[in-house]
Amino acid sequence: MGKWKEYLGTKDFYKETIAIALPIALQSLITIGVNLVDNIMLGSLGETALSASALAVSFIGFYNICCMGLGMGASVLVSRFYGMKDLSALKKSVSLMLRFTILIGLFFTLFAAITPSGIMRMYTPDEVIIREGVRYLKWSVPCFLLMGLVTTTSIVLRSVGQTKVPLLGSCIAFFINIGANYIFIFGKLGAPAMGIEGAALGTLISRIFEFVFNCGFFLIIDKRIGYRIKDLFGRCGDMLGEYLRISIPVLVSDVLLGLGMNVVAMVMGRIGKEFVSANSITTVTQQLSTAMIQGMSQAGCIVTGHNLGKGEIEKARKQGWTFLLFGFIVGAFAGILIMLIGDLIISFYNITEETRQVASSLMDAIGVIVIFQSANSIITKGVLRGGGDTKVLMIADNIFLWLVSIPLGYAAGLVLHLPAFWIYFCLKMDQFLKAFWCMYRLKSGKWIKKIQGSSE
Repeated sequence: MGKWKEYLGTKDFYKETIAIALPIALQSLITIGVNLVDNIMLGSLGETALSASALAVSFIGFYNICCMGLGMGASVLVSRFYGMKDLSALKKSVSLMLRFTILIGLFFTLFAAITPSGIMRMYTPDEVIIREGVRYLKWSVPCFLLMGLVTTTSIVLRSVGQTKVPLLGSCIAFFINIGANYIFIFGKLGAPAMGIEGAALGTLISRIFEFVFNCGFFLIIDKRIGYRIKDLFGRCGDMLGEYLRISIPVLVSDVLLGLGMNVVAMVMGRIGKEFVSANSITTVTQQLSTAMIQGMSQAGCIVTGHNLGKGEIEKARKQGWTFLLFGFIVGAFAGILIMLIGDLIISFYNITEETRQVASSLMDAIGVIVIFQSANSIITKGVLRGGGDTKVLMIADNIFLWLVSIPLGYAAGLVLHLPAFWIYFCLKMDQFLKAFWCMYRLKSGKWIKKIQGSSE
């Protein structure tokens, strides 16, 4: 029993992990809560509005995945350098992250502004849904840069233990978004009833506030990093190689995963709008029940990075197994929660009986998959990433997605026309397989990589 106690974690470990994971989980819940209310409000307008917004948000979500990749890639370096107390290297890593964020943000902004209909046609051939999706996207154009900067700076703040400010900003933005959506979707308080455009406008208003709040704190008030606008224009050449080695595989991995999820959305879009609407409902429910997974994943990355930065390698190894145990426990809890609240959530929507049955089948599939998704996410996106094992993770993530899940899902949905449960199960097969692969990688110990600091 004494040996096993080493892998169950200490009181200080639990305090540090919960202090990081809980605010991140709460922030995720707030974001997901906004999406849920958006879906319910738009669902009251019918399945066309719900499907159009879901597909438009798939494109916006892909951009957010790119930003998460940039932020989490930088987080590997930031948490390690924070543990090493190398603020010079830390600031240079942040500067490189922000430069890439601005560049990618401008690309997506121009793409959405120039060809919103082209974006929607990637997801569906339905002209009515395309038209509604274009109405949503045109209001979302200014959101890209704002979202990117908020996402990446929030991740950096969390990496040095500043978790409360991003959480507070999201809390206030939540109420702003809900209020603005209600006003502009349904035309309350003298405002015009804008329908799907009102949902996009409400999101834009909340994004503007969150940008001012979070980025204002990061660039003006924060003292742990002390990053200021002038640092953005400083020299970072000596850190570029290390940044590209560690961060770019995270970005590439997340981008390819994001592309994969968009291909999944395209497959769903061709199965039919009932499947798209059902998946929109179940996706929000899944996110709602798995918010703690995201919190634990980022906590795993940050805690591991801090330990390795201090040279505590054996401690990081043992805590990796503790995080794996957390993964299965959190996943089992999420699966039970989905099965308990699934039908209740579906009942809130104004949908056809066919869509209701598809949504119910998808809920059952998610309840099983989420157990394995939780375990592999907390290890791959957390512990292994925090150890600097980003190149191997990039390869593994995309082999499982592109060579297994997408071909199986395509065959199940568009060739074999299997029941909804099995289509979804095939589309998410990578989550099941990665849960076993990550245990093998964790045991090998090869995931702990050396990271060089600044030469100055």
